[in-house]
Amino acid sequence: MDLQKMLSASVYLNRMIDSKKQLHWAPDSRIQNAFVALDVELSEVANTSEWFKVWKTHRGKHDDGKSPEETLLYEYVDAMDFFLLISNLKNWNHIILNTQPDLDKISGYKKEQNLDKQYLIIKRMLFDSFFNRSESAFSHCFRLFIKMGLVDFGFSQDQIEAAFMEKNQINQQRQDNNY
Repeated sequence: MDLQKMLSASVYLNRMIDSKKQLHWAPDSRIQNAFVALDVELSEVANTSEWFKVWKTHRGKHDDGKSPEETLLYEYVDAMDFFLLISNLKNWNHIILNTQPDLDKISGYKKEQNLDKQYLIIKRMLFDSFFNRSESAFSHCFRLFIKMGLVDFGFSQDQIEAAFMEKNQINQQRQDNNY
């Protein structure tokens, strides 16, 4: 997974949206908006996978024409995009890029049987990174998120990168069509 390529695509899309929509953000407002968007996208990942719905026999929502796994992958890369955006807005790009060498190591971690605690840790670290401006919390949060995708959901690095780049192109096209 080429995190540098993905980071560049995310930054380009963000700048394109700001330009096309003529958005002029105060620095704190843009960062707050990105954290809210990431929080919502993480919730959409949980809601799509439905791991927490212990009362259901068949878990996993899906969009028309897509399997539950494909739908989850697209929700996952939506959240990934906001991790990358925040890293850029906070000048924490090195967190993303320093994760690149660890991807194979992360892939070898043990799969969680219950994602509830991991999800709550991700959320707590996300909020800690915002409210306490904690770069280390953001780094830990991002690594847990990567682990969730590679290990717990079983996506390959190639799948994540391909879906990310495809979704990035879709989002660019949406901007061209006054989305």
